[in-house]
Amino acid sequence: MVKITNYMGDHYVQQKKDATSTRQQNSSCLHHIVLIGLQLVNESTLILIRHGESMWNEKNLFTGCVDVPLTNKGVEEAIEAGKRIKNLPLDVIFISALIRSQMTAMLALTEHHCTKVPIILHNESEEAKLWSEIHSKDTQAHSVPVIKAWQLNERMYGELQGYNKQKTAERYGKEQVHKWRRSYDVRPPNGESLEMCLGRAVSYFKEHIEPQLMAGKHVMVVAHANSLRSIIMYLDELTSQEVINLELSTGVPMLYTYKEGKFVRRGSPPGSMEAGVYAYTEYLACYRQRVDIGNTEKEQG
Repeated sequence: MVKITNYMGDHYVQQKKDATSTRQQNSSCLHHIVLIGLQLVNESTLILIRHGESMWNEKNLFTGCVDVPLTNKGVEEAIEAGKRIKNLPLDVIFISALIRSQMTAMLALTEHHCTKVPIILHNESEEAKLWSEIHSKDTQAHSVPVIKAWQLNERMYGELQGYNKQKTAERYGKEQVHKWRRSYDVRPPNGESLEMCLGRAVSYFKEHIEPQLMAGKHVMVVAHANSLRSIIMYLDELTSQEVINLELSTGVPMLYTYKEGKFVRRGSPPGSMEAGVYAYTEYLACYRQRVDIGNTEKEQG
């Protein structure tokens, strides 16, 4: 009986290994098919991801530029985001200077088919930048550059940072807090308005990220609700009124393609259980989309 049990156990383990190997091969094949398709149509891809749930998101506190890590749920969201984008090509990654953005990017990459090693390029000083770029040509060929930029940080909420949103509304009134949170050009005390956040985030996007896409590179940006809302306002040519109504879920990838100077919103690669949520507004519906050899098929939910 013991011998039979051992044999059956070994046989099961071998079957499981074979199945895992087959899935990995299929995933790799799908990636190459997608990559070839994008090359044929001369498109580059842009993936935008809001970080997973942070510890202050969980507590319903204004976070802004305070450097707070992810919760367990946020870790799970980051891993799920990685599963959604695992077959999309990546050449360069941009992150903010805040740990929740960095954790999300690194965790997502653990699920990506790519075997390249992400290397964070430091730009705090010329010396730091130089030191982080010194490594062999062989390792350079098998790595993905990760560029850290404070300009992609969350909107600075000033004196609201660290305070509970519900209690702040009770103190200052719901209408006033709503203006601070959702107006385009109204800033909280000693903080930034969305317009100010847009100024730095979009300027950085135009100067550093868009040229990568123009060069045919496939780019991922992992940042924050308001820095990404700012970038999406630029990409989708939203008005200041439309962007106010734009909500982004934590840990949900948003996919764009870039071709001949134009950005096309492709929605969110769907997860295993539900449609990918792009936004909840009357202007921007929910989308479920897939990349199939460079072709897009859109369903409006």
